[in-house]
Amino acid sequence: MRTLVLNAGYEPLTVVSFKRAMVLVMNDKASVIEHVEGDPVWAGRSAYERPVVIILSRYVRMPSSRRLPVTRRGVLRRDAHRCAYCGKAAATIDHVLPRSRGGGYSWENLVACCLRCNNIKSDRTPQEMGWMLQNAPLPPRGAPWIVRGAERGRDPRWEPYLALAA
Repeated sequence: MRTLVLNAGYEPLTVVSFKRAMVLVMNDKASVIEHVEGDPVWAGRSAYERPVVIILSRYVRMPSSRRLPVTRRGVLRRDAHRCAYCGKAAATIDHVLPRSRGGGYSWENLVACCLRCNNIKSDRTPQEMGWMLQNAPLPPRGAPWIVRGAERGRDPRWEPYLALAA
């Protein structure tokens, strides 16, 4: 079971384990906003609700630019594991402007690509091949990308809080 953590201003920060959420609540560093009905957690003589969403007692300052690091896994996830050129299942990534021609390792220059298209394209640009990108490669945005851990197994009770981050 995982728990969504909100900053004191109600903006979503991250997703933590149930155990970490309970430690924050028991140490009065957070309060439970949403919880699982029934089945409390007993600690000594106290009963605590099982947290689904907690809010921190003190505001945690976050950097204004939460730029996501570029990773192979992130590029594939952003492009839904679909080739940017043919639309088939993608397992590799491709530099739109090849590295040998000055193409960098950035969200704007990397796309998901199937092995066949990657081999055919080789060290050329899509324009030289006469190919079109199906989607413009942009940095990912939205709550699942901003809130660390929210991409897998989202609880429906988190949705009203994650909508604030989008």
